[in-house]
Amino acid sequence: MNATSQEQIQKGKNTYTFEDFLQKRQSLDWYRDEPFLQQAVQNFTGAEFQSINHAVLSFSSTVSSKWNRLAEQNARPEVRPYMAHYDAFNNRIDRIVRPMEMHQLEKEVFGEGLFSDKMKPWESFVKRMLIHQLGEAGVACPVTCTIGLIALLEEYPNQEHPELQEILQHTKEGLDGDFAIGAQFMSEMQGGSDLPANVLEAVPDGKNYRLYGNKFFCSVAHADYSVVTAKISGSDKISTFIVPSWLPGDKESEKRNGYQINRIKWKMGTAELPTGEIQYDGALAYPIGPEGKGIAVAVGIVLTLSRLEIGIACAGFMLRAARETKLYSDFRTVFGKKVKEYPLSARTLKRIENAAERTTAGAFKIYDLFLKLDRPLNPGIPNDRPLELRKQLFNLRELVLLQKICTTNEGAEVLRDAVSIFGGHGVMEEFSSLPRIFRDVVVNEQWEGPRNLLLTQIYRDIQRVAGWYPPGDFVGNVLQGATKETIEDYTGKLTDLLQKPVCGDVSDESIQAAEEWDVFCDGFFKVYQTVALQEITNEAK
Repeated sequence: MNATSQEQIQKGKNTYTFEDFLQKRQSLDWYRDEPFLQQAVQNFTGAEFQSINHAVLSFSSTVSSKWNRLAEQNARPEVRPYMAHYDAFNNRIDRIVRPMEMHQLEKEVFGEGLFSDKMKPWESFVKRMLIHQLGEAGVACPVTCTIGLIALLEEYPNQEHPELQEILQHTKEGLDGDFAIGAQFMSEMQGGSDLPANVLEAVPDGKNYRLYGNKFFCSVAHADYSVVTAKISGSDKISTFIVPSWLPGDKESEKRNGYQINRIKWKMGTAELPTGEIQYDGALAYPIGPEGKGIAVAVGIVLTLSRLEIGIACAGFMLRAARETKLYSDFRTVFGKKVKEYPLSARTLKRIENAAERTTAGAFKIYDLFLKLDRPLNPGIPNDRPLELRKQLFNLRELVLLQKICTTNEGAEVLRDAVSIFGGHGVMEEFSSLPRIFRDVVVNEQWEGPRNLLLTQIYRDIQRVAGWYPPGDFVGNVLQGATKETIEDYTGKLTDLLQKPVCGDVSDESIQAAEEWDVFCDGFFKVYQTVALQEITNEAK
């Protein structure tokens, strides 16, 4: 071969490789290599920091490596859940078929005992924030729903139904090493968040009930137990029930408890999570909570915890996005310079990092308030509680709603920006987790009440309590730590908006007022997050 031919072959070779980037990414520990997260943990856990830090350090390596690999395998489209309605002998079984890797990941995640009395609340919180960095991964929503089911069972113990105590034990502490999974089935075809429109019927059967009708949007369709809202026969009010998926001895033979799963939904995100349509035909159900108060019970306890968890998830999503974009921008060279060396890219990276840290700080601060309050989960704000406690309970209620709508909205923006840092590789499903997590956060934005619904709820809440909790006091208490000028500015804006037709009939004036209210809520919550961030960074200095 002559020299010219050899030179042509050499020119045809491309020796570029991603190995350096991949090795660094694969070796990252999502807690050990995240100094800000450690600062936040230290700031909020106080004397418990050493033990919690030790527990999380030993846990984090598993999430960052083994569980991440399982999550990536489960995300492949060819292994998404599907239904096997019948067995070989024509028995209706409605088996949800999922890959073995999914069963393994689920068993290991729930086997951690995240809700057990043996685990400190802050330890569980931080571990869950790390788990959420996997994206939905088929486990995030089940974890979230199980928290709500446990809280409901603990809030309303019922000696007449010993089965409920066993369900609590099964989900919280496990039975013979097996930890059960919870779900919440509330949406019906005629109304998703509109629970008063429920028509699923609960027919009395001794001290229990039998359910008849349809639930149209049921995530965690593979759960062991579900929280279900329904109307008792002859009543117009919603009640709450716990429904086992199988009665004792029936799980092994796949004989479901008086219901069928019609199909699995095809969703734009959270694709590893089976979301089904369920038809009830006499399913045995145990009543829980006050009869006819199902909406207040579901919203005040179950949905509140789900919304709270979505905020924690968004912090996890953004932390991962910030970490991986920083790593890639330091690796990738374009037109002779690293991506991070271009001002426009540097601006985007800084915006992603700030959003991640601010969102994380806000999630910690809200959870801190949640832990400090006496009985923070209520079907409403009890009138018999001291005024200052009622104000704090109200603050928590509104902060959970604000966090849910603001972090999911900003989360989608952050993930989109993160994808852009990777350029064309950013939309490649096998190149990074970012496209998958982007779709997951967009779906999370719709869970437990979409943006406009919750903006309306916040507005009406503040109007309703104005007699005992003036808007200026609310702003001052929530934004405590912000500058005097900022508090005065937001007090003036809120006072003005409460006089406008934000929830009135549609007109040019009401549309403009609605726009101002949306902008107000977003800015107001970001001030709260910024104060939380400053508290952590100032403490670290």
